[in-house]
Amino acid sequence: MRMSFDERLGSHFKRVEQELQAAKSAAVKPAGLTVPQYAALFVLDEQPGISAAELARRCLVTPQTMTTILRNLEAAGLIERTPHPLHKHVIETRPTTAGRKALEQADKRAVGVERRLAAAFSEEEAETLRALLARVSETLTTDPILKS
Repeated sequence: MRMSFDERLGSHFKRVEQELQAAKSAAVKPAGLTVPQYAALFVLDEQPGISAAELARRCLVTPQTMTTILRNLEAAGLIERTPHPLHKHVIETRPTTAGRKALEQADKRAVGVERRLAAAFSEEEAETLRALLARVSETLTTDPILKS
């Protein structure tokens, strides 16, 4: 039983995801950041010293991708990575002063994207949208096809 492109919810999710990505990319670019770098700095600012593995989970990227993001942020002087004082195999990652400045600049513009998006909905509509998206997530993450 075929479904047309317009009937497929996934095509609508993909389009909106790409549009949001493009808007966020344009927002953070003047700060010299990519969206993944911005996301990593955002999480690091909230949780300095977080492990790279947890940072990857929070930013929804693979550990390998996070390694590249961190390498690039470190090369740009936006983060510093130091051994944990007690656990020598654990590397703590923190934003530098330059990293916090880049984050602040990028976040001002990224928040603008989020506010414009939120303004398109009433509070009730936004709550309904969040609930619907949570249902989509639950449906997809418990899909039996993932177990095969």
